Amino acid sequence: MLFMPFRRRSPAGWGEKIRNSFWPRKGITRNFRYYGLRAARISASPHAVAAGISAGVIAGWTPFLGFHIVLGIVLAFLLRGSLVAAALGTLVANPLTFPIIWSASWEIGHFMLGHPGAGAAGHVAGSQLDLAELVRTLHFSELWEPVLKPMLIGCLPPAFFSGLVVYAATYMGVKGFRARRHERMAARLHAAAKADI
Repeated sequence: MLFMPFRRRSPAGWGEKIRNSFWPRKGITRNFRYYGLRAARISASPHAVAAGISAGVIAGWTPFLGFHIVLGIVLAFLLRGSLVAAALGTLVANPLTFPIIWSASWEIGHFMLGHPGAGAAGHVAGSQLDLAELVRTLHFSELWEPVLKPMLIGCLPPAFFSGLVVYAATYMGVKGFRARRHERMAARLHAAAKADI
């Protein structure tokens, strides 16, 4: 057996693997810092990185599962954003956030369409089927009116609002990260130059 220097001494059991998939051992903020560093290190302008992340977040709000990355990349291309950053931004849509995104889109969509959500929601809930089962069993034309139309219309306001917030935060974060890195590199060069004298 090969020696693996960064391998665990005792393999994780099933219980720990399941727990780590919902709440990582070192906390959820570590993942945010990791993805923040990945975004800041993308070799593009701060605008391109921010526009790409924002495009990915906007695409993540849409109800088109499986097409978030494609939509994010197309939107990032139109906004002259980084395509890699767009793919990274779509991670906002994940199994932990889907219930929040879908329920918010559903409620906002029914409000914007001007009819109470209870009617359509009752129709869908009365069928004793979940969303995945509806998508699997119904044709697109049957799925459009009760599910996709309200979710697609309802996702627009929170998608654009969160896209703007994420753009501003990412732009400032990338600029700050790069300025601090430039200062550290300048200080190291200055210290090396003094040491050579």
